[in-house]
Amino acid sequence: MNIFQPIGAWALAWMQGAGHAALFFADLLRAVPASLRRFYLVVHQIHAIGNRSMLIIVASGVAVGFVLALQMYYALVTYGAAESLGLIVNLSLVRELGPVVTGLLFAGRAGTSLTAEIGLMKAGEQLAAMELMAVDPRQRVLAPRFIGGIVSMPLLAAMFSAVGILGAWIVAVGMIGVDGGNFWSIMQSGVDVWRDVGNGIVKSIVFGVICTAVALYQGYETDATPEGVAYATTRTVVISSLGILSMDFLLTALMFSTP
Repeated sequence: MNIFQPIGAWALAWMQGAGHAALFFADLLRAVPASLRRFYLVVHQIHAIGNRSMLIIVASGVAVGFVLALQMYYALVTYGAAESLGLIVNLSLVRELGPVVTGLLFAGRAGTSLTAEIGLMKAGEQLAAMELMAVDPRQRVLAPRFIGGIVSMPLLAAMFSAVGILGAWIVAVGMIGVDGGNFWSIMQSGVDVWRDVGNGIVKSIVFGVICTAVALYQGYETDATPEGVAYATTRTVVISSLGILSMDFLLTALMFSTP
């Protein structure tokens, strides 16, 4: 029976942590309407979270487009289907690579920044000072960042896909010699706005909720020490990445299971 005692203790601790995180998320959602009345805070967070993440998103999108065009061309030309290169690249980006890679980059760049910022505010007792002044930190600090992350994520994913397609066009048409008309025409005729692009947007919104909520929770609940903030930023990347990959599988199974 001693074998099951640590397993049971771990399970109880995990359930307690999951319940606490769920209550935190519910409180965060209740604070969203009040934070919208201070819309300038939301705009500031969209700039801080989204605009400052553009460089890594654009650079990564172009690089992925370059590599994807090369790899797909070498695979398709074997079967005489090189004219479908634009379609394959577009579907790969808007359905999967755009939302997923952007979410992972978002967790590594913006998520860790949010966790460290909130953790340092807690370590400096700024959050406690707000509570003493009858200011709810969830409404004043957390909710604007939550909304900013949700708004920024789809925009960054769309930018990633757009520059990725542009990078693939540069390699396919400019370097390999694929016909530019075929590249664009087959892509336009084979991509459905609602089924492909729309589902990619839904994925990016869900990933934005996961990354931002995890980052804020880890920062708000971290130990007010340098070591606690460091561990919290690490947990943010790990949990957000696992959540993105898990939800990507579930959302893909739900969205594309039926023709």
